[in-house]
Amino acid sequence: MSTALAQLAQPFNFDRLQQIGVLDGTIGRLLVACLLGAAIGLERETKGKAAGVRTNLLICMGSAFFTLLSAVLAGDANPDKGRVASNIVQGIGFLGAGLILHNRSRVSGLTSAASVFVVASIGMACGAGLYAAGVVAAIIVIVALELVGFLERRANLKGYPLVYEARGHDQTLMLQSILDAMDKTGERLTGVEHNTIGTLQRVSFPLTATKKQHERLRGQLLAEPAIDALFTFRDPEED
Repeated sequence: MSTALAQLAQPFNFDRLQQIGVLDGTIGRLLVACLLGAAIGLERETKGKAAGVRTNLLICMGSAFFTLLSAVLAGDANPDKGRVASNIVQGIGFLGAGLILHNRSRVSGLTSAASVFVVASIGMACGAGLYAAGVVAAIIVIVALELVGFLERRANLKGYPLVYEARGHDQTLMLQSILDAMDKTGERLTGVEHNTIGTLQRVSFPLTATKKQHERLRGQLLAEPAIDALFTFRDPEED
């Protein structure tokens, strides 16, 4: 590894042989970065997040490439070989901030922003040739996003948002029934939307609650005679 790093730390010029040597040590690192970034992005893609496979792949590969270039551009004469790489953290911070949204009296996008931040660090590890560390970090991220989130829901440790949609033929009675059911379960009704399709009335509203709270509310709503059908959908703003 030290030989490869020493080769990558040579001063940058347009000597063909040197470029070929640098290329030989670069391809593997970039490909591993792409693979790990895509693996994390696939998990995000299945959840319908904006930062999916392509985004995470490019972030991971870009971080790896900047890490490589940082040593190459500095050369042997300059001891500061991490100047370019150090700016990755700042750049990813701006990108992650764009994923965080404040809406409906709650903040969403924090997990997506954090995943982008850690993907950049995995890319930097790959760029430095630390493949094992990068693979382990990617596995931890996927487990944290997939398994830990599942366990949180099963154990009722964390609430998650759902959009409820009630259908019937009397909108006023449906709203009264929904409000009554929410009162019984101790939840507050906000963000109500309603429309009419022919003779069918639809009333929808979002709610962030634990699994048990969702199940209790669903049971209350289904018991209301004014509600002919009840559907729940994943909130598109869920993190």
